Amino acid sequence: MGIFSRTRDIVAANFADLLEKAEDPAKMIRMIILEMEETLVEVRASAARTIADQKEMRRHISKLEQLQDSWTEKAELALSKDREDLAKAALVEKQKAADMAEQLKIEIKVLDDALRASEEDIAKLQKKLTEARTKQSNVQTRLESANNRYRLREMYAGPKTHEAFSRFDVLERRVDDAEGRAEALGLGAPKSLEEEIAELRQSDKVDAELAALKARLKKEG
Repeated sequence: MGIFSRTRDIVAANFADLLEKAEDPAKMIRMIILEMEETLVEVRASAARTIADQKEMRRHISKLEQLQDSWTEKAELALSKDREDLAKAALVEKQKAADMAEQLKIEIKVLDDALRASEEDIAKLQKKLTEARTKQSNVQTRLESANNRYRLREMYAGPKTHEAFSRFDVLERRVDDAEGRAEALGLGAPKSLEEEIAELRQSDKVDAELAALKARLKKEG
């Protein structure tokens, strides 16, 4: 069973409500679009049949008008031969053809009204279909965004991430142990020339800062 029963239902549809109530919004919007496309095809097919019917009726009217001209000529011929009875019979046939043509013109007018209604329906369906496709794009974007957020959360908060960081902690501890052993080996060893010069530079910086502090206190006192 379709979501909509007729064109009017589609035109009046509130997609936001339909999607909000749906368990699977993405599936729902696909079904809506599919049904709307099928309805649009049916309405266009109906309009095409109406146009074809009108063309056929107009051809028939043209033939009936030719037939009326033919009966007029026959009536004139009968009168010219003093056959008023035949002329009258010909005019009766002409009137029959005229009546049939007039009835077809009335039917064409009815079909014109139906065709205009179909055109309006097609325009409304097209607009609604565009709206539905926009909704589909929005739903798809939101779905992808939600999936991406889930994957990111899984990435930084999931068990695999915790396991990886636990391994990093173990590796960092091993590095600390290795550095500790290296530094322990250097304890008590004679300092290198670079180390002694670095200490001298550090001592000069401390002495300069101490002197500046004494001078400021003396000035304030």
